[in-house]
Amino acid sequence: MSPTHQIQGPKDWNRVADSNYLWRAHSLQRWDCSNVTDQHLGAYTWKQFFLHQRRKELRLSLAQPDNFTYKITKNTAYEAGLAYFSGNSFTMDEQEKSIICSVSPKKELCAWDVQEGTMIWSSPVQKFQFSNLVTLPQMHLVITEDMSKMIKVWNCQDRDPVAAFPMPETCYCMEAHLTKDGPFLMVGDTAGDIYTFTLPELREVSKVTAFQCAIVLLRCSPDKKWVFACGTYGCAFPQVFFAEDLLRPSEGSAPLSTFLPHKFCTTACWNPKKKNRITLMSENGEISHFQLAPHLKCPFWIGASDGYLVVFPSGPYLLLFSITGVLLRRFQDHQTPIDNFWVDALYVLTTSEDSVHLYLWEEGGCPPYLRSCCHLDNTWRDHAPHGFISCVMCDNTSIVLKVRNITESSILVMYSFNM
Repeated sequence: MSPTHQIQGPKDWNRVADSNYLWRAHSLQRWDCSNVTDQHLGAYTWKQFFLHQRRKELRLSLAQPDNFTYKITKNTAYEAGLAYFSGNSFTMDEQEKSIICSVSPKKELCAWDVQEGTMIWSSPVQKFQFSNLVTLPQMHLVITEDMSKMIKVWNCQDRDPVAAFPMPETCYCMEAHLTKDGPFLMVGDTAGDIYTFTLPELREVSKVTAFQCAIVLLRCSPDKKWVFACGTYGCAFPQVFFAEDLLRPSEGSAPLSTFLPHKFCTTACWNPKKKNRITLMSENGEISHFQLAPHLKCPFWIGASDGYLVVFPSGPYLLLFSITGVLLRRFQDHQTPIDNFWVDALYVLTTSEDSVHLYLWEEGGCPPYLRSCCHLDNTWRDHAPHGFISCVMCDNTSIVLKVRNITESSILVMYSFNM
């Protein structure tokens, strides 16, 4: 239907309601699926795509403990990192597989099929142990740094890395993103520099000195337009850079940036729905626009949604605040203090010594804002009675925990959703 066409009756309204333009806009608003094209969808429409993704979300939100099976891999995980290699991949496949990447104590990079609980690929044993790991699932790439300060790009198919680049300094943070100009890697090092590379070639695009101290946080906004960088806590005000100036630097001109007045920033998260809004946590308990009550400890993690909601754990509780400091919800789904926390645009996941709990953000930021969904007891405790959860994440079909043991290497606990 052309833009100038007059809507004259029910048939015209039905065509508008089914239009690819409308449903693609809905999809982009809810998910980071800008890499999905009409060619990817094939014979499917954007309406069918949207409804299919929503059904997957709702199935997980209605899941019961009996709908999950779990697999345990013993003595197979090192503390360098854990990330999804695929899964949540916006396909129309009902039998979608989740693949995760981890590092073994033997200095190997490993890929695991979560549903089967089996290793499907591993790199050769490396000379140096891995120290950092990020993935770019849309491109099926894994980027690692090792103790020799060497960055490598892997596709988890070939024996050797696709590319490698020796860094002059150790890197505390790496961010991989797919932009309209292609895939890029941004790296923050201990000298205070931000490097930008193309992927998978690792061709250096730019180097910008952000601080005279180590960069400990690097976050790219959901729309890939802004890059947040934070130096060693208390040494400098954090900065936000215009990403285009890092991706396409102009010779002789400094990148556009601005300082944020939170010198003691400890963590930060971009809002997945309000693309240009970031929420900061300071070590004195200040969250963006409000101060935490004295009896609440400054949290290690925070999450945000819909521009005016902030969520974080405190003891056994999960607290949901408005951006102005009004307590909206207090969840108590754990008997012991929450020891790990994960959040994205769809889900919030909390863990404690006794259990794992899943929450779902309500669409459109409507009350009750956040819905308590599935509760899983830590029945795997028999295999790691003295272990504690050091990392947790989920997608539409799985939940993965990394459990660190005091006396031996970490284990992976992989919950697979079957419904």
